[in-house]
Amino acid sequence: MAKLYFYYSSMNAGKSTVLLQSSYNYQERGMGTLLFTAALDDRYGTGKISSRIGLQAEALIYSKEDDLLTMAKQELSERKINCVFVDEAQFLTKDQVFQISEIVDHLNIPVLAYGLRTDFQGNLFEGSKQLLAWADVLHELKTICHCGSKATMVMRVDESGDAIWEGSQVEIGGNDRYVPVCRKHFKSEVLGYLR
Repeated sequence: MAKLYFYYSSMNAGKSTVLLQSSYNYQERGMGTLLFTAALDDRYGTGKISSRIGLQAEALIYSKEDDLLTMAKQELSERKINCVFVDEAQFLTKDQVFQISEIVDHLNIPVLAYGLRTDFQGNLFEGSKQLLAWADVLHELKTICHCGSKATMVMRVDESGDAIWEGSQVEIGGNDRYVPVCRKHFKSEVLGYLR
């Protein structure tokens, strides 16, 4: 029976690397995969999933208006798909999380979604919130804070490396804009206090 998986973490935990490795494992066994990535994140080119260690693969891009179930059915009419992978799943809408659950429940194809749990203010993204509620399997990918503790939060920084607290929820960037930190350092560096 197919399931909906949500692999979540802070920045720099290797989400895209794990996604690309998992897709490769399917393909190596002669199975077809369908990869989706958010149109918002074009740091490495449009329609590509790229990892910091240099792995990359072509992917269908999705924006808030797209119906992922319809897109999957179109691909399925042209080729065999054994697994669907969604990168940057935090950018999914509530409706799109429902759509990928339909891929699982009615097309009987597993969906593995990878994304951030929270934004730089410590709030859930819409897609992450829905996936935490709807996924069959939740799996945290771990990374570390500069202190050596598990990083669970994301800190946005300016050009000088100072923490930023205000701004829009979505601002695309990599290591130059975001730092994974533990909750203790998130509170002290971003919120300005430590209890």
